[in-house]
Amino acid sequence: MYKKCIKCSLELHIEKFYKHKQMADGHLNKCKECCKNDVQKNYEVKKEYYQEYDKKRAKLPHRVEARKQYIQTEAGKKSHFKAVKKFRENNKEKRIAHSLINNKLRYNKIEKPIICTICNKKSEIIHGHHNDYTKPLEVVWCCPQCHKDIHNCL
Repeated sequence: MYKKCIKCSLELHIEKFYKHKQMADGHLNKCKECCKNDVQKNYEVKKEYYQEYDKKRAKLPHRVEARKQYIQTEAGKKSHFKAVKKFRENNKEKRIAHSLINNKLRYNKIEKPIICTICNKKSEIIHGHHNDYTKPLEVVWCCPQCHKDIHNCL
C-alpha cells in the first residue's frame, strides 16, 4: 500500500509514515523524513527553550534515581566506560594536563591552596582550572562555584 506525503508530495510505501490512530488509514499524512525535518527545524528555532526544558527534566527525582540505578547495571557500567574512553580520545590535551597536575600534587611538587584565587574564600574543595591546555602547569585554583562561573561565562 502506498500513500502520498502532504509535505514532499512523494508517493511512498505506508511503512514510511508514522502510525496515527485518528487518521482514516491509521498513518500520519506526513512521511517520517518530513516529520524528522520539521522536528529538527523546530528544535533549532526554539533551541534555548528545549535545552532549558531538558535541564529541568533531568533534575526530576525519578530521573535522577533512574540514572543512579542504570549506572550500577552492567549496561550502565559499559556505557560509562565507553563515554570515558571517548572523552579521553577526543580530549588528549586535557587528559595530559589533568594527569600532569595530579602527578605534581601526588608527589608534592606543587601545593594546592585552600583559598580560592578568584573570590578569596577558604574552601574544603579547590579545583584547578586551565585557561589553556597547551600550558598544563598554568592553573587557576578556585572553589567549585567560581569554577562553574568561569565555565558558564565561556
